[in-house]
Amino acid sequence: MKAKKTILNYVVLPLVILLIVLVVAFFLVGNSLIKKGIEAAGSKTLGVPVTVKNIDLSILRGRVWIKGLVVKNPPGYANETLLELGEGVVNLSIGSLMSNTVKIQLIKLDGAKLTMEQKGLTNNLKEILDKLPKGEEQAKTKPEEKGKNLHINKLEITNTTVRVKLLPVPGKSNTVSLKLDPIVMENLGTDKKLSTSTLVAKVLGAIAAGVAKQGAGLLPDDMVKGIGSAVDKTAEIGKAATKEGQKILENTTGAGKEAVKGFKNLLKSPKDQR
Repeated sequence: MKAKKTILNYVVLPLVILLIVLVVAFFLVGNSLIKKGIEAAGSKTLGVPVTVKNIDLSILRGRVWIKGLVVKNPPGYANETLLELGEGVVNLSIGSLMSNTVKIQLIKLDGAKLTMEQKGLTNNLKEILDKLPKGEEQAKTKPEEKGKNLHINKLEITNTTVRVKLLPVPGKSNTVSLKLDPIVMENLGTDKKLSTSTLVAKVLGAIAAGVAKQGAGLLPDDMVKGIGSAVDKTAEIGKAATKEGQKILENTTGAGKEAVKGFKNLLKSPKDQR
């Protein structure tokens, strides 16, 4: 009996206390760092400011809530924002964060509001898409053999509304509203490596493709063709995008640094992880 009490007092209890401390440190530090990392990496990826209102992390449930994500417009547009996301939910295996492949059961992006604005022969969505590397640039890039890979079972984009502001034409409305069909992508990252930056491009590209498809006959032909062409050419984002978010995570120390190491690796480019 005495031996059991000794084991309990000197082995079990210290481990439990250590676990509690790590969990608390991860909760206090992790939310802020994930938020800043998303903002920095997203801004670098898209070339416009990206902000997040709140991050809610549940370690035990393996879930991250992303609330109030906003993608700002390029300069020269009347509206301040291009995209506002109501809520994003990520269900993942916490243990897989420390492995080469991060296993994500579901990413659900719900209630996104896209505001498109026509300006001359272009528009705000096309401007951002045009800044992303094109297919031929990806083909010239040497394949990476190592690096963190995202394996996503399912990605859902639901309840997306689009408001398009067109150039004024006498006798016609200069505003068109669309509600996109649900977008579902499955088994991402199974055939080739999928980085966080590439995922951003896939999400924006999927929404743009939905606009081009459902806007046919409602939006000007040159706008629809321009968006469709930009989507077809969009490829993997440059590695510099992930390094910006990485800088934020490198500023923490101690238990908090170890706790967020897995999330930190999600923002690394494959070459950086060698």
